[in-house]
Amino acid sequence: MAGFINNLLILLLLFQNICLGFRSPLSVFKRYKDTSRSLSSECLGSDQPVISFGLSDFALDIRMPAVTPKQSDTYLCMSVPLPVNDEAYVVDFKPHASMDTVHHMLLFGCNEPSSAESYWDCDEGTCKDKSNILYAWARNAPPTRLPKGVGFRVGGETGSRYFVLQVHYGDIGAFRDKHKDCSGVTLHLTHQKQPLIAGMYLMMSVNTVIPPGKKVVNADIACHYKRSPMHLFAYRVHTHRLGKVVSGYRVRNGQWTLIGRQSPQLPQAFYPVKYPVEISYDDMLAARCVFSGEGRTTETHIGGTANDEMCNFYIMYYMEAKHAVSYMTCTQNANPEMFRNIPQEANIPIPVKSDVLKMMHGHHEETKDSDASYLLQQAKKEEAEILDQDFHIEEAVEWPGLDLKLGQVSGLALDPENNLVVFHRGDHVWDENSFDSKFVYQQRGLGPIEQNTILVLNPSNANVLHSTGKSLFYLPHGLSIDKNGNYWVTDVALHQVFKLGANDKEPLLILGVALQPGSDKNHFCQPTDVAVDPVTGSIYVSDGYCNSRIIQFSPNGQYVMQWGEETSLGKPRPGQFRIPHSLALIPDLSQLCVADRENGRIQCFRLETGEFTREIKHKAFGRELFAVSYVPGGLLFAVNGMPYPGEAESVQGFVMNFSTGEIIDTFIPLRKSFEMPHDIVASEDRTVFVGDVHAKAVWKFASAEKMEHRSVKKAGIEVQETKESETIAEAKLKNKPESTDLLKNMDKQHLVQQASSTGVSFVLITTLLIIPVVVLLAILVFIRWRKTTVYGDNWKGGGGINLGNFFASHKGYSRKGFDRLSTEGSDQEKDEDDGTDSEEECSASPLPPAPSSS
Repeated sequence: MAGFINNLLILLLLFQNICLGFRSPLSVFKRYKDTSRSLSSECLGSDQPVISFGLSDFALDIRMPAVTPKQSDTYLCMSVPLPVNDEAYVVDFKPHASMDTVHHMLLFGCNEPSSAESYWDCDEGTCKDKSNILYAWARNAPPTRLPKGVGFRVGGETGSRYFVLQVHYGDIGAFRDKHKDCSGVTLHLTHQKQPLIAGMYLMMSVNTVIPPGKKVVNADIACHYKRSPMHLFAYRVHTHRLGKVVSGYRVRNGQWTLIGRQSPQLPQAFYPVKYPVEISYDDMLAARCVFSGEGRTTETHIGGTANDEMCNFYIMYYMEAKHAVSYMTCTQNANPEMFRNIPQEANIPIPVKSDVLKMMHGHHEETKDSDASYLLQQAKKEEAEILDQDFHIEEAVEWPGLDLKLGQVSGLALDPENNLVVFHRGDHVWDENSFDSKFVYQQRGLGPIEQNTILVLNPSNANVLHSTGKSLFYLPHGLSIDKNGNYWVTDVALHQVFKLGANDKEPLLILGVALQPGSDKNHFCQPTDVAVDPVTGSIYVSDGYCNSRIIQFSPNGQYVMQWGEETSLGKPRPGQFRIPHSLALIPDLSQLCVADRENGRIQCFRLETGEFTREIKHKAFGRELFAVSYVPGGLLFAVNGMPYPGEAESVQGFVMNFSTGEIIDTFIPLRKSFEMPHDIVASEDRTVFVGDVHAKAVWKFASAEKMEHRSVKKAGIEVQETKESETIAEAKLKNKPESTDLLKNMDKQHLVQQASSTGVSFVLITTLLIIPVVVLLAILVFIRWRKTTVYGDNWKGGGGINLGNFFASHKGYSRKGFDRLSTEGSDQEKDEDDGTDSEEECSASPLPPAPSSS
């Protein structure tokens, strides 16, 4: 019996070693954690440099080891080894630094640092071999997150094995108290293979001289691109205090396409490229930095101190893995003559308010300016324009709303219960026969629409909850719902605006005169939309197809004021409209935004005065912008129209940062296609609905993040779906131009695979864990059978198979078979002070959920 127990113990130890092959990433990093530096108690850095996020993801904390720079403009470097040998991908950078103490930070990847010390003066160099810039930070820039499916490749056979952090300490006045600094960056890495590999292209001027007092000095950089195509998704500018604006362009066949343009005095984050830019073989990359030498008494040169200058334009790109190059530079001006044709915008400084400058340069003295709080708020909004493309909208393909039998869908809204309300035209159609030349409706003989034109749908399953609007309307158009749940609609044939209670068959309020177009205080001409201020109850009407104005009415329908005029020849001016088509209220900022349809733009105005505040216009809009919707928290949604013949802009939906106007995502449906998306509405949870007047359909879209974690019921069992991050780089990233059909096919294929991927992974891992147990049991059964066969039931442990004696021939083991196995050469995978570590990692506990990408 003793022999049986001995063999059992040894087999259990074997099983334990087998299990080490399935350990979580945390166990693989034991040696790194045990030998890593301990941070000073004065620092706020983590005492756990490596943190596991589950089976494939982990975080690596890279911090200066409690340093105190001795003089200004000191550059200190330190290195951290990649704690794994196999290939990994960096997908997220979170900085830990303040511009009060740190001028800027750079993170390099290489195979051999210049020094083995815990930190060193960077004058000794950063890396002995070629180094790649992975990340750059300055001026309190926020975190940088790469798009899904894109990562910087490290480790493995070709990737960097070390990270080297370079920190430039400018003015060391903050260190007079001799405190320690642990500035650095936390990286989020994953073992999941990324289909697109990120890289950095640095454009840098090396010989610019800025004469003292000279008002404008340009530094130009330009290089021919001679590699495989790369797709740009983010940019960053960098100068010191004299920089006014930095702009980067692609130049192809004499055409200049903007990559990005920003003031270097604002947070030097990586900002998203506004719309996709592909760089192909033989394109030119060009950049210009505009400086001013005013206030300087001596020449300023390019250099490494805070009193020197720099002119850098960083571009983050991705390439297909087989062609990927991790780092490229451009430091010359290959064609000075071409800069005669640089767009004028590159020469116009971007003003930064003085209060913002004070804040950015660390001066916190109080200001008596009554607008100080507003300026600070604006500065925070400008800081919010960071690379955060994890937010992505996709069609909810399981939503059955496309199967509804609808007429031309003209309006959408969400009621106070967040139900979707659809306004459609039933069996009526607006076509070339609907109106005469004076906008009088010509098909009155058809009578009003006999179907219910207002449908209330469950937003989850598209079930019709309620319907109304029968025999009231001729040609429905706009729809909105006030805070009390009342429906506000427009009819372009009747030239009227109606207020309807949700359960009332007769209107509560009617504005305009039935079937009579006009342009005075009492008439409309094909009014398009209506919005109601939830605070004041004021009513705003966009009027319309044959008028070019916004009219304000009191809550009881009395005329208050109007603004707007028809667009004149040439570039449309603020307040001019060519079909004000859709309205979006921004109540927290007391603004009203208008989709100026035929001018292809959004115009915003103050509610109280009608004063123009801003315009949002992008090339990607094309010539027409149909509808706009606002979500509290700062997101603006819009849809455009079909491109004109010969134009390239596709019909699609847009997600924008309201405070900056930047496009942060675009989206298209997977089922059917947009034909004429006419209205859009979005909820606070980022669920979006689009109604199409020609396709007679309503699509539902949701953030990919939300759909990744939705639950579905299969065979009565709740299954949690989780999208795998090696999915296509959401490469709908809009930055990787692919055919629409290809994207649709890829997405449909992924949707089929998605539901089974998690289950397959779980079954595979469970099977691998069970195999050693089965083998162990089989061996024990064999031993029992063998002993019983040879010796009968009275066998002793001293004979037969003795695995202890088998191991005894190996160095480090006793010849007894019962001694504890040696841990020498085990890479310290099991700690002496933690006897349960391996046991826990081998347990068959449920797999942890994949970390949220947010």
